[in-house]
Amino acid sequence: MLHSLPLHRFNESIVLPAADIERIQAMGEPPMRLARHAVLRREGEPPRFIYLLIEGWVASSVLLPGGDRQITKFHLPGDLLGTPSMCLERTADTLTALTPASVSRVSLASFGELFQRSPSFAAAMLLSIQRERVALMDRLAAVGRTPALARVSALLLDLAERLGALSGGTIDEFELPVTQEQIGDHLGLTAVHVNRVFRQLVDTGLIRRNRQRVTLLDRQRLRSVSARQEREPAKDVSWLVGGQAGA
Repeated sequence: MLHSLPLHRFNESIVLPAADIERIQAMGEPPMRLARHAVLRREGEPPRFIYLLIEGWVASSVLLPGGDRQITKFHLPGDLLGTPSMCLERTADTLTALTPASVSRVSLASFGELFQRSPSFAAAMLLSIQRERVALMDRLAAVGRTPALARVSALLLDLAERLGALSGGTIDEFELPVTQEQIGDHLGLTAVHVNRVFRQLVDTGLIRRNRQRVTLLDRQRLRSVSARQEREPAKDVSWLVGGQAGA
């Protein structure tokens, strides 16, 4: 049983019954440890598993035709890794540990069995996937149409919100264990440009940095700079398999 698995992502929109929580904790293999920079799964492999991230940060990335890397997502504890490739013959992305990490491997058969046994779990996953899609839409719009300052600001707000959900509250300070090059690969910027933007955020009093620790000093101004869409999750999802809205 994966009792240490963060469960907030599974209860984002629907309060799952205790039996489903037990099934989620039981469907994964015993956790395995990954060293920093370890590759969990490479792009182009057969998609036989998905992964539950228990501890640490993991990047999802794709190789571009010129050999550059595009990081599509920074995964945090509680995330399901590798699910987009379930519909493909070959995996679409590479999963790389950005920090020491702990993950549990889940066979597609085990994941599918839980879908068949629990309509509530299937509904929760459907809504979670839609939230991921909206987040990717917003990031695509930001990368294509907003300046570097807005992109970095939006990323910091997104990470603060996701880490706050992990801890069960609102946070203004967190560790950012990724390099400026990795942030650039995620936002379509050079490492030099990312460094310049962080200096600007510090100089204008929007954030404070102490090595890898980032403090958001003025969320309201940071939101204004980011031009980030504020998305309010639906409160009533009772239309979906009798689901109940999450708290």
